[in-house]
Amino acid sequence: MAKLARFRWIGLVFVSMAISLVIIDGTIVNTIFPSLIQALNLSSTEVQWVQESYVLVFASLLLVWGSIADRIGRRLLLVIGIILFIGSSMWCGLSDSASTLIIARILQGIGGSMVLPTTLSLVNANFQGRERGIAFAVWGSTIGGMVALGPVLGGWLATDFGKDGWRLAFNINLPIGLLIVIGLLLFMNESKVAQREGGLDILGAAISVVMFLTLVFGLIEGRAYGWWNAKTDNQFVLGDFKWPTDGISVIPVSLAISVVFFALFTLWERRRERLHQNVLLDLDLFKIASFRNGSIAALIISMGEFGVLFALPLWLQNVVGLSPVSSGLVLLWLAGGAFLASGAGGAMSGKVAPAVAVRLGVLLELVGVIAVGLAIGTDSGWGWVAPGLFFYGIGIGLATAQLTGVIMIDVPVQKAGQASGSQSTVRQIGSALGIAVLGTILFSATQGVLESKLTDLNVTGAQQSNIVKVVVDSAGGAIPQLEAGLVSQHVPQPVAASIATASGQSFSEGSRWTAIAAAFFLLLGLLSTFNLSARKHTD
Repeated sequence: MAKLARFRWIGLVFVSMAISLVIIDGTIVNTIFPSLIQALNLSSTEVQWVQESYVLVFASLLLVWGSIADRIGRRLLLVIGIILFIGSSMWCGLSDSASTLIIARILQGIGGSMVLPTTLSLVNANFQGRERGIAFAVWGSTIGGMVALGPVLGGWLATDFGKDGWRLAFNINLPIGLLIVIGLLLFMNESKVAQREGGLDILGAAISVVMFLTLVFGLIEGRAYGWWNAKTDNQFVLGDFKWPTDGISVIPVSLAISVVFFALFTLWERRRERLHQNVLLDLDLFKIASFRNGSIAALIISMGEFGVLFALPLWLQNVVGLSPVSSGLVLLWLAGGAFLASGAGGAMSGKVAPAVAVRLGVLLELVGVIAVGLAIGTDSGWGWVAPGLFFYGIGIGLATAQLTGVIMIDVPVQKAGQASGSQSTVRQIGSALGIAVLGTILFSATQGVLESKLTDLNVTGAQQSNIVKVVVDSAGGAIPQLEAGLVSQHVPQPVAASIATASGQSFSEGSRWTAIAAAFFLLLGLLSTFNLSARKHTD
């Protein structure tokens, strides 16, 4: 029996809670990284993979689950996804090594990839006209706010609950997830559409997964294995296979495989469409101007939106000296801006063209991230960062919500699942690429600047290599204890102090370059929004 119409707004609360759970776990690790690094002895590459394994699997499977949701029911798949998500979260909390944590994060990504497209398609199916615009604003602003609340929650748990507090950052998903499942079953209507014959596009799904995996792997590991020539001191190993250390690196090969599989995916989907079989991605969706232009803008904007949040908590804790909870509270300024934008976004729906709101939002994001970049330094405190984050949050709240409305405004309801999955995939690809690129910039810039500063301090040879390795591999986590560690190795205290200061300055410089790169992507995203339609939502 269908739920009463008024209940769908209550259902929207639980849909928003579902997306909140997923988004929080995409960002909650940011402020618990120092605790994770210490507890599990993570290298800088493993730090990235704890984050990227979740995002990568998340992005790779969104298209698959969007298509399956249309077939078996969007609410059903959402509930399955939440259950898998909270189960894998418990495994994360029980992990005792980098490998088990990464595997658990992969399973989290699978569950999370069921949640995101189904929440969006449920909103699209249960709301129409101006109400749909308001619902999109709530959905999108929830994402923006949760991006900041995740680090706050993680920081509080890591600070106030001892050395194993980081485990609670994952285990807390159990009671919240169960509440969401009950709310969805009580207050949200099921939604699905009739499908063509031919079953699920399994081969298309496999091709898409390889395409995304090789792309993000290449971007993440380029610094570790060499962008073109293989590094002799870091060999790529997969089981019994070992990549040669002389000649070309594994990275350009990985990226080339991604390009080839992209072409294969396009050809395969076109073939199935000609045969009137189910497709993983209906490429005809990109003939809809609002969907096509909005998706391009979303890809570029997402590269700049969330990547900077990978570097900022590390800088706040390892250079400024804040505790995890304090650095999370700094990021709460971003959440405040996003929630402020949610009210404004709802009020603007039906009155202001979504494209105009998107441009305003991206402009505010650009201003905010530039302000954050200018504020980063060894002598600056968090007080100069907070205003920039506030404007950044307002921008995310406006742009994320209204851009969703632009992308979905002309999509037929029967294609909502595929469209939701594809636009969510575009955003997640952008987020994955952004984190990979900006993470590489952070560590590469830190390494380059630190090597130069250590040379100026007459630190050369093996000692310089060791210091750089310790700082970079710990993602800056070794900086607070670096001076004491050097003194214990019989390095004179004044020299040790100078090296520690240089390390903090280098990490600050790397963080600043990360912000500058994020601003560049946002500028490109702003320019891309001028191709968006200026139509308003109508009743």
